[in-house]
Amino acid sequence: MSELVTGEAVALELRPARLPSRALAILIDLIVAMVVYIAVTVALVAASASLDDAAQVALSIAAFLLVLVGGPIAVETLSHGRSLGKLAVGLRVVRDDGGPIRFRHALVRGAIGVIEILMTFGVVACIASLVSARGRRLGDVFAGTLVVRERIPVGPSGFLPPPPPWLAGRFSGLDLSAVPDGLWLAIRQYLTRMHQLDPQVGWAMAERLASDLAAHTGTPAPQDVPPGAYLAAVVQERQAREARRAYGSGTTETGPSPASRPGPGVGVQGGYPYPGAQPAAPGLARPGVPVDGVPSEKSSEGPRPAVPPEGRPASGFVPPA
Repeated sequence: MSELVTGEAVALELRPARLPSRALAILIDLIVAMVVYIAVTVALVAASASLDDAAQVALSIAAFLLVLVGGPIAVETLSHGRSLGKLAVGLRVVRDDGGPIRFRHALVRGAIGVIEILMTFGVVACIASLVSARGRRLGDVFAGTLVVRERIPVGPSGFLPPPPPWLAGRFSGLDLSAVPDGLWLAIRQYLTRMHQLDPQVGWAMAERLASDLAAHTGTPAPQDVPPGAYLAAVVQERQAREARRAYGSGTTETGPSPASRPGPGVGVQGGYPYPGAQPAAPGLARPGVPVDGVPSEKSSEGPRPAVPPEGRPASGFVPPA
């Protein structure tokens, strides 16, 4: 397992491909490339029979460079790191930071691959892959890439903690159309892994993400709401809108229906994981939550005690006459 850290300080767990799977993928790519190269060579020989020897040699070199060098570079660039062999085995070439490769990465890998794979029959590539801790050959080292496994056992997804109930529907008027997908992904990654972060680091990261989100929505983040709870509430609002568009039922105008809203601390031991999620100031009092030792006048949480009928005790037991 290889752990990479993105720009949002989120650890990504990648599984580098080892030598057997990489060798099988390269073998499949070489077989396909050799079949195409032989077909192109036969076609060029038949078409250039009337040319002199120098022209035929030049065409042969051009066919070699075009098929065996340019072909893999073009395939990895267009497929974002998945050649035919890697697609069959379940591998993919990515950057060191986990992102998709570009033309320059594929060019460096292909140029060095001519030396360490074609000219040395893969001996140099095998030695470099065995020596490297992450199974990288020389082309990966110089290009800044890594071959990882895409087909891995599916595990439980990260738990997305719910926001406090007193924030439900509060951000229903936000304009979320300008928020980019990358920011949504960073927020989800933070919410699913914020319990693994240092409290001060997590608070600073939540404030930065909240300020970025507020900049895209055009509405400043509320000062009376912790940044982590604010992010969770906005994410829940976005999910509610997507659910309304997809199903058209089960939600209200301001978010999920009350029956579908998660209760306090759902899936989180000890309540909400957001620092400062419980209000401690009189201006932030919620119904039914005591502030400074004084309970609020009205309470909407919890059942009220039933009033016994006249002449009947609260226990429901009727004494004999």
